[in-house]
Amino acid sequence: MKKYTLILCMMLFTLNAVQAWGQKEKETMVLIETDKGKIKVKLYNDTPLHRDNFIKLVEEGKYEGLLFHRVIKQFMIQGGDIHSKDAQAGQKLGEDDPGYTIPAEIRYPEYFHKAGMLCAARESDDVNPERASSPTQFYIVTGKFYTAMELDKMEQETHRKFSPEERQTYMLEGGAPHLDGKYTIFGEVVNGMKAVDKIQYVLTDENDRPLENIKIRKMRIVKK
Repeated sequence: MKKYTLILCMMLFTLNAVQAWGQKEKETMVLIETDKGKIKVKLYNDTPLHRDNFIKLVEEGKYEGLLFHRVIKQFMIQGGDIHSKDAQAGQKLGEDDPGYTIPAEIRYPEYFHKAGMLCAARESDDVNPERASSPTQFYIVTGKFYTAMELDKMEQETHRKFSPEERQTYMLEGGAPHLDGKYTIFGEVVNGMKAVDKIQYVLTDENDRPLENIKIRKMRIVKK
C-alpha cells in the first residue's frame, strides 16, 4: 500500500510541476491596431516590470489615439508619446514626461535588437546613466541587413564579439546591433511585420515624424 501511495504522490507532484511550469511560461499577447494594419506582440515574462506596466496601460486604454511619432526606415518605428494624441501638424514629439520611469531590465545577449523586437525608449545616457525606460514610449525594430564584413568592422570598433546566432540573424533577418545592451527589450512581434513595414516607409519631416498621422487605434490583450 505504501508503495502505491508513494507512486501516486510522485505522479501528483509531477503533474503539479508541469502545470506550474506551463503557467510560468505563458506569455501575454497584445494586439496593436494601427492605421496601417494590425501588429501582434508577445511580452516577455523575464522583464516583469516592463510587462506589467505595458499591460496596465493597455487595459486602461492609454495608447488609443496616440501616434507613431518617430519613424526611421531601416531602423525602427516609435510611438507612445502621451502628448501625441492631439498634436498639431509639424509639432515636435517624443519629449513627454509622464512623471515616472521603469528601471532597466536589459537582458543582453539573451535578447538583442533583431527585426521585430519590442523595446522601451528612454532618455540618453548623459541624463539617464541608469538607462531607465520611458513608461509609455516604445519602439519596434525594423533595422537593416548586415554583411559579414560590416559585422567584423563593428566588432573591431566596439570591442564586442557577436555570437553565431547574432551574426546569422543580423545578416538574414536584419536589426539594429548598435543598440544591443543599451535598451530594454521586453517583447517581440509574432504577427504583423507587414504593417510595421508599411509604417517604416512613410514620408517623414526633419524630426522623423510622419507627414501623415499614423494612429494607434486600439490595443488589447488577446489569446494566442
